[in-house]
Amino acid sequence: MKIILAEHFGMCFGVRDAIAQAVDLAKQGPLTILGELVHNPIVRERLRAQGVAEGSLDQSGATSGPVMITAHGASDAKRAVLREHGFHVVDGTCPLVRHAHEQLKRLVAAGYFPIVIGKVGHVEVRGLTEDFPEACVVDFPSDILKLPQRDRYGVISQTTQPIDRVRALVAEIERLHPTSEVRYVDTVCKPTKDRQLALQQLIDVAEVIVVVGGRESNNTRQLVETCRTSDRRAFHIERSDELRSEWFDGISVVGLTAGTSTLRETVDAVFRCLEEIARTRP
Repeated sequence: MKIILAEHFGMCFGVRDAIAQAVDLAKQGPLTILGELVHNPIVRERLRAQGVAEGSLDQSGATSGPVMITAHGASDAKRAVLREHGFHVVDGTCPLVRHAHEQLKRLVAAGYFPIVIGKVGHVEVRGLTEDFPEACVVDFPSDILKLPQRDRYGVISQTTQPIDRVRALVAEIERLHPTSEVRYVDTVCKPTKDRQLALQQLIDVAEVIVVVGGRESNNTRQLVETCRTSDRRAFHIERSDELRSEWFDGISVVGLTAGTSTLRETVDAVFRCLEEIARTRP
């Protein structure tokens, strides 16, 4: 059994920097992270072991130390509320998420009705839309049917959406609103694009794909969904001990990839387990 590792996989710079920032702050004293710093249970366990607490963006009282905005970002309105309630706010927002915020603000300032393509309720999407109560979130084509009629639509996306999916939804907005101007700004981050492209290359040669990452991680789930829509069997795991030898019965080539919040050491552990499984194959 041959194992092929994707050309691009695993932790991106935004996640890596947010984790390093949290670790440094934890060494200085108490720290509360407002939500999941990244959607990775192993990272969260390690931070808790260092005394880092998890709170909520909706907290309303002061704490004994700083509070940290996660890599997924937050709205300006939420930041203002936190400061009004006495919090010292530290920003761990990924620069590419911050870029998406800036692009949406520019579209609204230019008179466009705001649309965000992404997962309804996801923390990044909530952060993008909270400053614009009229904003609409488009997750599926059916959501486009609910859009109010406007002359000008300004569209961005959650940074971890597959770019082909985003473009298809933008095209559908244009089709259903032929008399409106639709201005789309590509805010899908390069790490997501790289991992999706590398996955397509794996799909071309592997019979089964193992995708490593948190089950709450949108970009990891999107990797799994890309496999399935390409009729390629995929197994989504968070840790190496979730692998099962019987998954690979009769399989000659296995692909391995990981979401942008997945530690390299986790991927390495999965690779070693796959090698052990391969050694047991006839």
